Amino acid sequence: MRKALAIAILLLAVSPMSEAQHSEQRSWRAKLAESIPLLGHRNWILVVDSAYPLQSSLGVETIETNASQLDVVRTVLHEIDNTIHVRPDIFMDAELPFVPDEDAPGASEYRKEIGDLLHNYNVQHAPHEKIIANIDEAGRTFHILVLKTTMTVPYSSVFIRLNCKYWSDDAEKRMRARMSAHTNP
Repeated sequence: MRKALAIAILLLAVSPMSEAQHSEQRSWRAKLAESIPLLGHRNWILVVDSAYPLQSSLGVETIETNASQLDVVRTVLHEIDNTIHVRPDIFMDAELPFVPDEDAPGASEYRKEIGDLLHNYNVQHAPHEKIIANIDEAGRTFHILVLKTTMTVPYSSVFIRLNCKYWSDDAEKRMRARMSAHTNP
């Protein structure tokens, strides 16, 4: 009887934690799904490690996912890929390839896993401070959605600048060239 009572108490104690975690998972996914139709080119979605700072700019919205970095990146890319209006321009820190496992356990495994996940995407690498400066500048005018994860490897964040899906960079260049030729005969 004591055993049954102890098990029942344990289940009751664990159940609310599980429900809270499940609710948190639904919450960030719901917020992402709600935000995607509103976001357009020049907006950003950041999937960041657990030490990423809370930014104070008005255009920056931060959500704690309590989820793994890879799960959040996979979910974000799936949501973007299923839109009609945006595509991802992906940026990662140039510092990540130089982070050793001795100083950040799991860095090598993360590099392999994120490389596998992003292998079909064009990923640009830049110094962390340059990416942050670009995001800071964009945040003065455009919305930035920050999804914090449980990742504990430094320089592991995935920065996604949204671009127009139905208008390519090449189409933009051709149009600009035509405009220039028309105004400068």
